[in-house]
Amino acid sequence: MRFFWLFLLATFAQQINAQEIEARIYSNAPVGMNFATGGIAQAKSGTYKLTTEALSLTHVLDVAGQSGRISLLLPYSELSGTSNAGNQSLNASSEGMSDPVIKLSANLYGAPALSAEEFKNYRQDLIIGASIAASIPWGKYNSDQMINVGANRWFIQPGLGASQAVGPWRFELAGMATIYTNNNSFMGNNTLSQNPIYSTQTHVIYYFANTAWISVDATYYTGGQSYINGAPISGSQENWRYGTTLSYPIDKQNSVRLSASTGGYSRTNNSYDLYGISWQYRWGGSP
Repeated sequence: MRFFWLFLLATFAQQINAQEIEARIYSNAPVGMNFATGGIAQAKSGTYKLTTEALSLTHVLDVAGQSGRISLLLPYSELSGTSNAGNQSLNASSEGMSDPVIKLSANLYGAPALSAEEFKNYRQDLIIGASIAASIPWGKYNSDQMINVGANRWFIQPGLGASQAVGPWRFELAGMATIYTNNNSFMGNNTLSQNPIYSTQTHVIYYFANTAWISVDATYYTGGQSYINGAPISGSQENWRYGTTLSYPIDKQNSVRLSASTGGYSRTNNSYDLYGISWQYRWGGSP
C-alpha cells in the first residue's frame, strides 16, 4: 500500500496530462492557421493540489489532402499536499517544468485541406481522424525525491476518432491507448513500469450563432496496472470522468475558454477535480 500511494503521487502530473478530456480533437480549420493558447488549470485530489500554467502552440497543415495539426504543450507545475498512509505522513512539494507533450493529428476523411477563402464555404458532415501524442521526459525530476512534477518516462498515445455534424450540434467519439516506458530511477534505483491505459471519450457540442460553443464530455479509462521492480503495486484502473467546456469569442482572433471536469467513479481512488481557464489567439491561414 505504501508503494501504491507513492506511485499515485509521483505520477499525478503525468496522469492528468495523459487523461485530459479534449473536445474537438478532430475538426477542420484553414491550412496555415496558427493557435497560441495560454492558461492555468488546477487539479485537486484529497488534500493534494496540482496547479499548472501552460502554453500551447498549434499549426494547421495539409496531410495528404486532408487537414491536420501539430501541437506542442509546455507546462509548468506546482504540486503540494499531505495525507497519511498507515502511520506514515506523505508530504508532496515540487515545482518546476513538467514534461512537454507533442501531438500530431491527421483527418482521414471529411476535412479537406482548404485555404481561408475556400474554408468559408466548408460545411462539416462526418470527419474521421487519427492522432498520436508523446510526452518528452524533460520535466524536473529528482530520483531521491518522492514527489516530482516530471515523470522521468515517456508516454506514447495513439488515437482514432470521429465527429458527426447535425445542424449546430457535433457528436464526437474517440478512443486511445496510453503506452508508458519504464522509469528506472523511481525512489532511487527502483524500476517503475505500467501497463497501457485504454480510454474512450465522447462529446456533445453545441455551436451558437456567434461561433461560441459549449460541450458536455465523458470519458472512461481502464488498465494501467503498475509494478515496482516487477512486483504489482496496484490493480488495473477503472475511471469515469465527466466535464464541460465553454469557448467564447472575444473577436475574430481571440477567445476565452472555461473548462471543468470531475471523477464519477474510480476503482483505485485516484479521482480528482479539475478546473481551467485559457486564452487563445489565432492568426495566419492560406490566402
